[in-house]
Amino acid sequence: MQRTFVKVSSKHQLTLPTSVSRRFPGTSCFEVNIRGDEVVLRPAHMFVKGEILRRVREKIKSLGLHEDVVEEAVSAVSKGKQ
Repeated sequence: MQRTFVKVSSKHQLTLPTSVSRRFPGTSCFEVNIRGDEVVLRPAHMFVKGEILRRVREKIKSLGLHEDVVEEAVSAVSKGKQ
């Protein structure tokens, strides 16, 4: 593991070095955790409002499922039926 140092700005901000940020392409948000005396950053996968629903609809379409079948399944699960 390569050791890298970063400074904390007067506004308590960190800038990730390019060598680190390149390892997480497309990531713009990190989850921050404290583990003992360590600060741990993990990529957080944030979705724009409606993004999950759009992906679900794409998956349903790719599986060739009809809207009525999906509605019936959602209704059954929400009523506690399996």
